[in-house]
Formats: sequence, structure tokens, C-alpha cells
Amino acid sequence: MAPGRHELELDVYVLVLGVMALLSITSLLRDIVPPERGSRLAAALEPRAPEIPAIPELDRLERELNMGASRDYDLHYRLRPVVREIAIARLERRGLRLDSGSEAVRKLLGDELWKLVSPDRKPPVDRQARGPGLAEIRQTVEALERL
Repeated sequence: MAPGRHELELDVYVLVLGVMALLSITSLLRDIVPPERGSRLAAALEPRAPEIPAIPELDRLERELNMGASRDYDLHYRLRPVVREIAIARLERRGLRLDSGSEAVRKLLGDELWKLVSPDRKPPVDRQARGPGLAEIRQTVEALERL
């Protein structure tokens, strides 16, 4: 309390009141909105589980499935060889050969799958012809799984 310094004393008094008001508001806000558990920095520094690397062969097969479903040309030249390979392996377990063309092979495969894997299937004339679609490809895969 020095004479002639009333303005400075008033400024300090107002500043102290402001700090006290901010502290009380902060404590009220902390009660209303609790602080986050853990820090974002600690969460960012924690080691993450390693990402499973993509399998190139699986990615290639997925692309071939999508292309074969959309275009008949891709179905014949990209997807058909894969389906034939699987069908040959599945039929060999039963002692049958795909290219024999026997009635037992046709019955096991079913009409749709036989049309796709038959050795005398002709390539499509129109390269832009529509493919069978994903629903029919799904049925083909299910028929292969039943073998």
C-alpha cells in the first residue's frame, strides 16, 4: 500500500480476482466434463499390431474373379483356367478325369460348372460381352466346394 499507486493496486486486485474466477470455472468444468483417460501421446507411442501383409496370389485371384464376373472374355481366358485346375484336382480325388467327358463327371459338376470347364468350350466372339455376374460366380465356387 504505497501512496499514489492506487491504479496499480487495483490492477493487481482485478488480476487476482480473474485468476481465482478462472480456477473455479476450470474446476467446475472438470466436474462436468471429466478428463480423457490416458493421453493421446501415450496412445500414439504404443506399439501397434503388425499389419498382415497382403498375399499377392489372393489379390490376383480376387481381380480375376471380378473381371471374370464382368466380362465373358475375362471369364474364359482368366478365370476358367483356375476353375478348371481346381475341378481337375477335386475330380482326381474321386478317381475321375475332367477331360474324359463321362456322364459321372457331368453329374458331379452340374450344368453350369460343366459349361464353364468343359474342354470343348468355345472362346467368346465378342470381347466386350457381359459376364455372368458375381451371383453366378458364387454358385460356381459353391459347386467347386461341394466336390
